[in-house]
This record gives sequence, C-alpha cells and structure tokens, in this order.
Amino acid sequence: MSARRAHAMDIPLNQRKPPTLMLASVSPRRSELLRQMGVSFTVVRNHVPEVAPEHLSPVETAEINAYRKARATAKKHPDALVLGADTIVSLGSLIFGKPADLPDAEQMLVKLQGRTHQVITGVCLIHLRSHRQKLFAVSTSVTFRKLHLGQIRRYLAKIFPFDKAGSYAIQEEGDLIVKGISGSFSNVVGLPVERLKEELAAWEAVCF
Repeated sequence: MSARRAHAMDIPLNQRKPPTLMLASVSPRRSELLRQMGVSFTVVRNHVPEVAPEHLSPVETAEINAYRKARATAKKHPDALVLGADTIVSLGSLIFGKPADLPDAEQMLVKLQGRTHQVITGVCLIHLRSHRQKLFAVSTSVTFRKLHLGQIRRYLAKIFPFDKAGSYAIQEEGDLIVKGISGSFSNVVGLPVERLKEELAAWEAVCF
C-alpha cells in the first residue's frame, strides 16, 4: 500500500474529502438525472467507440461499453470517481443501437412496435487511485403500442432520434408509442437512479 493511500485510510470517514464525481458522458439526459439526484458532478467528453461483440449478451454489451467509457476517463483523472454508462435496447438477442439515418430509425420502430423489449443500462463506477470499481446493469421491460408506418413517422418528426438507442425517448412524446413499462423509468431515460443512489452511498463518497 502506498504511503499516500495509507495516510488517507487513517483519516476518519467524516473528515475525508469526497472525490470529484465525473460523468463520462455528454448525454443531457444523464446530466439532468444526476442533477435531480442532487449530485455535484463534472461532465467529461470522451471519444470511446461503442462495441457490440457477437459473443456477448445484451447485458454484457452494455456493461463493457460502460466500463470502456469510465476507464478511458479514469486514466486521465485517477483521483476522481468516474461514472460511465451505456444504454441499449434489445429484442431477444437483437441489439438496437443509435440509428444511422431516418430509414434506419423507422425500421427499428417497425420491429419494436406491438412488442415488449428490454432497455438495459450498464453502469461503471471507477476510482483508479484506490483501485476500486463497481460494474452493474439494470433492465427495464418496455411494451410498445401497435403502430403503423404513418404513426411511426409522425413520432420521429417530433423528436431527434439519432442520439437515442432504439430511435426513441420515453420522456419525449413517449405516450404516443409506449403502452407500458415494468421496472425503472429513469433507466429507460439513461440512468437507473434508484440503483445508482444505492451504489454511490455504498462508496461513502457522495452526499445527497
């Protein structure tokens, strides 16, 4: 153990300075969810490409992308507590990422309409200086209404689908396409707030 880390361990918990929380994402939805939680944080832009290896399950895919984003930022800010996240939409083993263009967005919603799919958010918390890490994923079931192509096109005209997994945002005109959900609503938006609060509290690093 380094002398610096040993010294930190000698400081009582209530006197330790909590590490800066860094969000390794420029998603405005994730920033808003953290603000609603009452958490102080700094947004850090990174350019880590998302991957979708065929041998990984949707849950594993979300977790590995969250880890890659958090790790890249943590290497540059080892004294910060870094939060990385990745949200994907899956229908069975089929993974829906962000659409490449409008026809791609339409086809995604055509495949999802009238069916129940999973929205999975992988989350990674890393504090590199203390060699501490937590990786987890939360899944929410979302059931779409039966939609025809005209309804899908009208919905897409009301939102910007290109930065959204599955080409939709439940918080933006979601009642037009979503019949119901089972699980965390905020998880579909971009962060599983309920679970994240528990994990941050367990770190004894973030005060609400």
